Amino acid sequence: MELKFWGHSCFSLSDSNTHLLFDPFLTDNPNQLISADRIECDYILVSHGHFDHLGDTLKIAKRTKATVISTAEIARLCNENDCQAHGMHLGGKHSFPFGYVRITLAFHGSGIPGGHACGFVVNFFGKTIYFAGDTALFGDMALLGKLENIDYALLPIGDNFTMGPDDAVIAASLLKPKHVIPMHYDTWPLIKQDPQAYKKAVEDQGIPVIIIKPGETLTI
Repeated sequence: MELKFWGHSCFSLSDSNTHLLFDPFLTDNPNQLISADRIECDYILVSHGHFDHLGDTLKIAKRTKATVISTAEIARLCNENDCQAHGMHLGGKHSFPFGYVRITLAFHGSGIPGGHACGFVVNFFGKTIYFAGDTALFGDMALLGKLENIDYALLPIGDNFTMGPDDAVIAASLLKPKHVIPMHYDTWPLIKQDPQAYKKAVEDQGIPVIIIKPGETLTI
């Protein structure tokens, strides 16, 4: 089972048969490592409609016939563009062949009329990954940590548009995951951060932090 970082907030989660893709911002990504014409997936999870998260979703979904998993509003957008989608919403949970997806709160703009940003808890063949999406720090992360036994928490640390490193340290303490992976930083100068400083601050709480550089793959 592998987690690959494509830069910004884009990750692939896969085993030998099933491939998930999160927030596929590939085209025009300063860290672009693969073309939207080449990446393969079975499911695409989209946290919200901003350009750096919805990204190449429609193009990839049309080509691969992947199912987009997102909020009802983004699912409708996908359906209107001849893409397969499974619409969900905040607090909802649904089973898929790989496990289940829970849609979580994310305090951020939706990027689509009438919508709401979200995050995801994904149980992928027994491993639990929390993809926070773009979000501010919020207290109910503690509740999420009680509801789910999180193996890996993918948390934004870039600040300005999302929580910054200090708030993301608190987020880790509320979620109590087995590991934290920082994301959504260094893509542009405005969100440049020191991941090593963040790693030290979280590990001082006893939670291991894994820094994955764009293009690197973590075996989980």
